[in-house]
Amino acid sequence: MIVIPAIDIIDAKPVRLYQGDYQKKEVVASSVKETALSFENSGAQWIHIVDLDGAKQGKPVNVNTILSAVEALNVPIEAGGGIRTMEDIDMYLTHEISRVILGTSAINDEQLLKDAITKYGEKIAVGMDCKDGNVMVEGWLKGSRMNYISFAKHLEDIGVKNLIFTDISKDGTLMGPNIEMLRNLQEAVQMNIVASGGIKDLSHIQALKQMNLYGCITGKAIYCGSLDLKQAILEARV
Repeated sequence: MIVIPAIDIIDAKPVRLYQGDYQKKEVVASSVKETALSFENSGAQWIHIVDLDGAKQGKPVNVNTILSAVEALNVPIEAGGGIRTMEDIDMYLTHEISRVILGTSAINDEQLLKDAITKYGEKIAVGMDCKDGNVMVEGWLKGSRMNYISFAKHLEDIGVKNLIFTDISKDGTLMGPNIEMLRNLQEAVQMNIVASGGIKDLSHIQALKQMNLYGCITGKAIYCGSLDLKQAILEARV
């Protein structure tokens, strides 16, 4: 299993939210680039970056900040947040972003998702953010009536290979990932599943590793010091 450190961006700064609430943001570092470099130096194989302003506004906002980080790194970056058009996807993937994450657009514009999969294959991931078992959209501000298992199966039928699952109720809480939902998801589909939200310490890394997941994303635990990234990466590899 790979451990993917996360950088969420608001106003060009790395932040963390609590349960997806934009009113409960905390600036956790002064520089996206320097934070990303520190993750690379700790042994990260991938870095996960989300433009939260973009997710809220429905268009990429912090592009220059993200691309500046990409230029400084040697490890691949996956980026999401506000990517709603093929032009947005092309822009990122032609500027050395290694994987693009579609969220709201994967629900609201299925043709875009199909076209992106056809053009870029496994360079397209879908971020499935859930609350009470249903998929959320537009930066977690709006809910849908789509059950997460049904949606995941539909994505697999379309050809999606990489799925990032977030239980919003766990995000930023350090209360542990939603193992039950992840297990149900793992049993329902054959995609690469990345767990996101709630990780606090090595015990959570170990629990996810035992599930044979492709990967997990962690942010707040690193910033608050309850999880050592280098140690987590080594634990996940063993």
